[in-house]
Amino acid sequence: MMSKSIRTTLAIILAAGSAASGARAAQVDADRPLIISKQGSFFVGGHDVQSDALSTIPNFASSGTISVDQVYVRYQTPVRPARYSITLIHGCCLSGKSWETTPDGRMGWDEYFLRQNFTVYVIDQAWRGRSAANPAAVNAVKAGKAGADTLPAFISAGHESAWTIFRFGPEYPKVFPGMQFPLEAQGEFWKQMVPDWGYSMKPPVPTVPALSELAQKVGNTVLISHSQSGIYPFQTAMISSKGIAAIISLEPGACPAADYDMSALKNIPVLVLFGDFVDKSEAWTNRFKGCQEFVRSAKAAGVTAELVSLPDVGFHGNSHMIMQDRNSLAVAGWLGEWLSHHVRQPSSRQ
Repeated sequence: MMSKSIRTTLAIILAAGSAASGARAAQVDADRPLIISKQGSFFVGGHDVQSDALSTIPNFASSGTISVDQVYVRYQTPVRPARYSITLIHGCCLSGKSWETTPDGRMGWDEYFLRQNFTVYVIDQAWRGRSAANPAAVNAVKAGKAGADTLPAFISAGHESAWTIFRFGPEYPKVFPGMQFPLEAQGEFWKQMVPDWGYSMKPPVPTVPALSELAQKVGNTVLISHSQSGIYPFQTAMISSKGIAAIISLEPGACPAADYDMSALKNIPVLVLFGDFVDKSEAWTNRFKGCQEFVRSAKAAGVTAELVSLPDVGFHGNSHMIMQDRNSLAVAGWLGEWLSHHVRQPSSRQ
């Protein structure tokens, strides 16, 4: 029987090997010209509504029809695309910018995966970024047509509260030792933050059925979600598994509850990924435990599911904003390796 010391040494060797493998896979020449076959954008989801509270400005009609709940999608396709694509889904108080150039000017995951020959789809959640919000509820109150208690709930995350939520440090402005987020460029990061209307929406939020439409439209795509959107791919699979090649949930705000129908994940490999310093936050510790329970239940039900803590595979110092940390491309390379071992055949699920 292997001794504890040998097991510990072996774990360290394997972790170091995982990080080294990710670093090798992440090696790309950022100065090499980026050649793509096509790019574009479109919308999924959405519906029309009529309202008499579209405006409180005399020069604009207050009555009319608008389209709401749609989700903006931007895509780029390489010359020789891989057999499955990548869909990147941002989290709370942010937009698709999360996946673009990092705050300190490095390559983001959308370009990285494109250079790895994946077609990449980047969305703005409904009512966020380029996905328009519905002003009717606010205008109705301003015009005296509805009470103040009918106003929708929305938030903006302040620098101070986001600091701890994103695990830059235990409290603002203290920093965790070895933390990988580029705080020298935090001013650029804070400019990414946008008002979040999600708290005024009843689940499933409009982004979820839109993601199902997107997966079925493009076919065979890996849904990579983050934080607030971490649970969205699982909710999407409940609508239909068609077009979902795999699910990677980065530090989800919540994993599915115990009564989740695991049959929705049949033949869909699942990875739940957490960064560092999770044990320094009670909220994130509880979320981690909840995801552990979900993964155990999923595996017991025959789902190919895995929960990975980045320090356990050799990546240290990662904040909640894994895709923007200094080692972000090495982590992306590790994810690419994981996908190469788990996504084997084009999806034909209905």
